[in-house]
Amino acid sequence: MSKQQVFNKIARDIKEVKIQGARNIAKAALYAYSLIPTKESKRKLISLRETEPMLEKVVNLAEDFPSSDIKKHFDYSQTEINKVILKLIKTDDIIFTHCHSTNVINALIYAKRKGKKFQVYNTETRPLYQGRKTAKQLKNANIKVTMFVDSAIGIALSGKQGMRKANKIFLGSDALLREGIINKVGSGVIAQLAKINKTPVYIIADSWKFTKKRIPFEQRELNEIWDKAPNHIKIKNPAFEFVDKKYIKKIVTEFGALSYDRFVKKVS
Repeated sequence: MSKQQVFNKIARDIKEVKIQGARNIAKAALYAYSLIPTKESKRKLISLRETEPMLEKVVNLAEDFPSSDIKKHFDYSQTEINKVILKLIKTDDIIFTHCHSTNVINALIYAKRKGKKFQVYNTETRPLYQGRKTAKQLKNANIKVTMFVDSAIGIALSGKQGMRKANKIFLGSDALLREGIINKVGSGVIAQLAKINKTPVYIIADSWKFTKKRIPFEQRELNEIWDKAPNHIKIKNPAFEFVDKKYIKKIVTEFGALSYDRFVKKVS
């Protein structure tokens, strides 16, 4: 394929969520930009997923720095996050997570390899089932995983119906804002239920996801919910939602585990 064809395929895969996770999206966009480093390429890539400030950041950096230098940040950030998560996880923890986060998954796999004994509850994450990808990756690392349908989040967090209660929640984030985060829809309900059940919520994310800009909320295609639905049925398919910082115990980045306000001061 020509450079333009490769660029177009990457752009299409980002738009259609075939490439998942903010870090993977940013890396793919960085590679695409390196193929055709023009202002038009930059504009198009940034427009693909406006809920992903890391994508915009790396494409902007690519104008002045080589891709190899930018990629080093991802490895450094993950390494520092892994160290913090290793200390946070205690023996026999049940950790609840939602959707698919590269930072969360890599940190959990690292902890497992370092001998930590824990298990994970996760959601299927409709309508695109990103939770299945999470479950497969964790299972392949010999981590015990129990998947819940999205509407059973309350059971997983409360410990009802004979289930052991999750005692920690690890969520990724697509965007970090001053007053809280934006993450996969369902994260808001999880945060509210966590407060009711007194379960701490930890956000695990690269600091490059922080932005001072207003982030729009993406509405996905309706046929993801119900293909060929009967006429006159209104369908809403929001992809993301806001989680207020009041629900967040700590945010874990390459800067360590900080309160949300301390994190914002650090990056502002």
